[in-house]
Amino acid sequence: MNINRRQMIGLTAGLLASTMLPAWANTARADNGQRILRVAASGLTINGTLATLREQSNVGRRILPSILEPVIATDVLGDLSLQPGIAESWKRIDDRILEVKLRKGIIFHNGDEMKAEDVAFSFSREVMFGDTRPHRGDGPKTIRADDHARTKTTGTQCPPEVAAVGRRLWPSLEEVKVIDKYTVQFINAVPDSTLEGRLTRMGCDVISKRHYLESGDWNAWASAPVGTGPFKVKEHKPHQYLILERHEQYWGGAPEVHEVHFYEVPELASRINGMLAGEYDFATDIPTDQVQTVESSGKLEFVGGPILNHQITCFDKSHPVLKDPRVRLALSHAVDRQMIVDAMWDGRTVVPKGLQFDFYDSMLVDTHSVPSYDPQRARELLKEAGYKGEVIPYRVLNNYYTGQVQKAQIMAEMWRAVGVNIEIQMVENWSQVYDQSSPRGIRDWSNSAGFNDPVSSLVQQHGPNGQQQQIGEWTNEEFNRLSAVLENSTDPEERKRTFARMLQIAEYEDPAFMVVHQTAAFYAKRKDINWKWSPTFYMDFRKGNTTLVS
Repeated sequence: MNINRRQMIGLTAGLLASTMLPAWANTARADNGQRILRVAASGLTINGTLATLREQSNVGRRILPSILEPVIATDVLGDLSLQPGIAESWKRIDDRILEVKLRKGIIFHNGDEMKAEDVAFSFSREVMFGDTRPHRGDGPKTIRADDHARTKTTGTQCPPEVAAVGRRLWPSLEEVKVIDKYTVQFINAVPDSTLEGRLTRMGCDVISKRHYLESGDWNAWASAPVGTGPFKVKEHKPHQYLILERHEQYWGGAPEVHEVHFYEVPELASRINGMLAGEYDFATDIPTDQVQTVESSGKLEFVGGPILNHQITCFDKSHPVLKDPRVRLALSHAVDRQMIVDAMWDGRTVVPKGLQFDFYDSMLVDTHSVPSYDPQRARELLKEAGYKGEVIPYRVLNNYYTGQVQKAQIMAEMWRAVGVNIEIQMVENWSQVYDQSSPRGIRDWSNSAGFNDPVSSLVQQHGPNGQQQQIGEWTNEEFNRLSAVLENSTDPEERKRTFARMLQIAEYEDPAFMVVHQTAAFYAKRKDINWKWSPTFYMDFRKGNTTLVS
C-alpha cells in the first residue's frame, strides 16, 4: 500500500480545529518573584508513583532523573559517556567487583549528607530485590511479574513487581559492601563487564536511608522519594500535575529556575493551544506535521530529534496463531518501515539495524538489519504456516507514543494487504494491554539503551528477566542461554558473536518483536529560553540549561 505524507497528515486533520490567540508573557513568576517553568506533558507516570524501579517508562524517564540520580552519571546532553556524579571515581578490583568512591558533601533533599550506607541501602533486599536471589551461573531463571497469586508485601519492603525489575537490572548482584564513609564495592556473583554501565540506569539511584525507613510504608515513600537530584518534590497529584522545587544545596549548583511545574495534558491540541496562548513554556511529544503551527507564532520553536530508543511491536507467542514463528516473521516482512518514517516523521528519524544502537561502537553488528519490506515473502510465510484468516488482536493505547494510533492504523492496513485479519483493540492503560483474561496478540512498546552495550536493551528487556518473559509473552531457550554469555563473558569477540546470534533469533527465527523505527522526541518551546534537548527522554533543567535569552 502507498500512503504519502499529505495523506498521513489527513489522518489527523481537524485535530487543531481552533487556535487560541497568543497572550505572551515572561516565564511565569510566583508572587515572590521566583522563576517557574511550565511543561505540558502527554503523561507524567504510568503507575502514579515517583519510584524509578516501579516507573520504568518513557514518561517517567522525562521527569524522575531530576529527583533521583544514579550512582554514575552520563553526559545526557552529549554523547552519553560515563561521567563523575554521585560517584567521583570508580575502578575495577576484578571482573566481579567494582569499587566506587563517592563525592563528599552531597546533600539529600531532607538535608542529610549522602554516605556509603545510603548507597548500600539503595541496592538492598528491602529496597530493590525483595526475596529474589542473584543468578550465580546455574542457569537463567525468569522472575515472573504477572503472578497475581503472589503475596503483596507490607511496610517498607518493596513490592514483588519492583523486585522483578531489580533483578532485570541486576541479575547477579550479591551485595554492595561499605568500605568506609565514602567508598562502596559492588560485588557480583559472576563476571560482568557491564557493571559500570548498569550504574547509570534509571532505577540504580541513591535514596536517603533515613527517609525511606521513616516513611514506614513503601507507597508513602514512593509518592515523594528523597534523592540527591537538582529538584525535589513539592506537590504531586498523580496523573494531574507534579510540582518540583529546586534543591538549593544540589552538588552541581542550584538550577536557574526555582520551580518546574509538569501538567498532564494528553490531548495534542490542548498542548499546542496552551503553548500558543502562553500558558506553557514547553510541550512534549509534538509530531512533525505541527512544525508550521508551532513556528508560525514567531515566539515558539520546534526542537528535538532521534533519541536512544526504538519503537517496536511485540508478539505474544502464546497466541494460537502467533505460536508459529513464520506468522510473526510474515508480520515483520509486511511492514514498510521507511514509508512510516517518511510519512509520519518527515524523514527526521531512521530505520535502525534491528534492536541495536550506533553508540554500541565495536559491539554494533553491521551485517544485521530488520526484515526487509517484502509483501510477497509475507504471503508465502503465511501460506507455509497454514494461516486461514484467524483474528489476531492488536492492543493499542491512545497515543501514549507520539502518533501511535496513526502508526497502528497504517501497519494494520499493511497486514491486511497480505491477508492478515488484524483487529485493533483500543485500550485505556497498560494494565489492559497486558491483561490475560482474553487472548493477547500484538502490542506496541519501545526499548531504550540505558548504556552503550547490548545488555542494556536486548537482554534487560527480552532476556530471562526482561519484561516480555516476566509477563509470559515470549521465551526462547537458546536466547536465554546466550543472554548469560553476553552478560558474563569478558571476551569481546565471543560477546559480539553472541549478540549477533541473539539478534538473529529474536528478529528472524523466533521473533519476539519487530523494530519499526528509531524514536524521535520533539518539543515545542519558547524561543527566549536557552534549552538543549537530550538524546534520551530526559528533560534537563539543571543549572546552565535553562537560561533566558538576553
